[in-house]
Amino acid sequence: MTTRTTSESSAAAPLLDLQALVVAVRRRRRLWCSMALLGLFVGATLAVLLPTPPTAVTKVLVAHREDQPNDPGTLIRTDVALLGTTRIAGRALQSLKSPAKPEDFVQDYGGTGLTNNLLQISVTGQSDAEAVARAKALADAFVADHVRRIRDTANAEAKALLDQRDRTQDELAEVNKAVGDGSPKGGAKAPASLESLFARRAELTSRISDLGRRAAEAHIGTPQLIAGTQIVDAPHAVRRSLPRTAATDAAIGFALGLVLGLAVAAVGTVVADRPVLRRDIAANLGASVLAELPRRSARRWQRRRTRAARERLATSLARTVRGSAEPVSLLELGCARSTSVIALALAGALAADGPVVIVDGLPNAQLAGRRPEPGGPTVVSGERAAAVSHEELRFGVGSVAPGTAWTDLPYLGTQTVLVVRAGHGSAAWLHTVARQLADQRIAVIGVVLIDPDPRDRTDGTLWDGLGTALCGRPERPARQSGTGRRRAELLPMWARVPNNDQEAR
Repeated sequence: MTTRTTSESSAAAPLLDLQALVVAVRRRRRLWCSMALLGLFVGATLAVLLPTPPTAVTKVLVAHREDQPNDPGTLIRTDVALLGTTRIAGRALQSLKSPAKPEDFVQDYGGTGLTNNLLQISVTGQSDAEAVARAKALADAFVADHVRRIRDTANAEAKALLDQRDRTQDELAEVNKAVGDGSPKGGAKAPASLESLFARRAELTSRISDLGRRAAEAHIGTPQLIAGTQIVDAPHAVRRSLPRTAATDAAIGFALGLVLGLAVAAVGTVVADRPVLRRDIAANLGASVLAELPRRSARRWQRRRTRAARERLATSLARTVRGSAEPVSLLELGCARSTSVIALALAGALAADGPVVIVDGLPNAQLAGRRPEPGGPTVVSGERAAAVSHEELRFGVGSVAPGTAWTDLPYLGTQTVLVVRAGHGSAAWLHTVARQLADQRIAVIGVVLIDPDPRDRTDGTLWDGLGTALCGRPERPARQSGTGRRRAELLPMWARVPNNDQEAR
């Protein structure tokens, strides 16, 4: 049986853990809730500070010569594009006798194709009356332009047909001139040539008749198209309610802010790669999770529950400190305040065995700077920590945050309990902490998880690393003169160096 390696486990891991992603996004709910509320506020504010200008709408029925039942809307989109031209805008301004420029007027209105033949025109103005007048002038200009284009098209088609008929008539006249009186001239070939001329004359006569008929038909459908293009909904002002507009804009802003916040939280979670689940934290640190404590508990029943969990943890750590032949330390990562509270609770649990000394290695000497209480533990830091006898009941409190002096950690304790806040350190930094502690030969007893996810159901126990778990530590010989070496069983699984016999087995 061969031992598993870190590379094998990492290779089998999925590229994106959806469970960890959902948990991390849910933990960042303050971010996306804040962005959603910000979008709500911005939407409502814009509705009040930037109200919608007076608007008028009208509907125009547009008839097309090329209308087909299966038309995908190309014709009405062409009408919308033509509506936005300066030609129609200029004619509408001429009817209004307005000095505005067509280029500027185009920005104040727009068209929407409701169906293949129904066009809605929306126009803004300084007042409702001006908006209605603009909408009527614009609709009239569009209808007049559309009718003119229909007539021009019909006239151009009829003219082309009539011109072709005239050319055909000229050709027929030449054929008739060649036929003459019908007397054959030209010897033996005269009857055959005369027969071809008669056939050509008949063909030209039929073509002239067909061209005349088509020229007449070119104008047949024009009156129907002109009559079908009309204003079907008179221009009228759009009534808008400020509360309703504010509510609509606020809802849109809330939705956009929520989506943006969730996207930012998800992307930030993937990029930061900060483990949240106890399974991932235990795997990255190479130690099992011993206990969990909330970061803060505002409700009264939660306070009692948190206090009871802290007391159980202090009792368990006290047994570890009493039974250990080497000094024990608490090393925090992202939770210095919670670690200080745990250290004071541990000192209270050890007070029955005699005076307790806490070696404070936290940043800014948080424990050493506290006001001493009667009957409380003795807190030392700095140079005073070197004068503490190893025979006294002592434990250290330090940090493994970025910037830690790793070589000073063995003076706090050669065994440690890591107090880690979930989602604070990246996976790379957790690996760095585990590697540095292994290099300093500091055995990690276990991990106390602060602020865990309440819905986390993953297992934080390393079943292949009983030597690192608090309940699975083997018996160790007493330390000689306060010094000792770490046994290989106390190192993380990935930090052990297997011998040849183990690899063979």
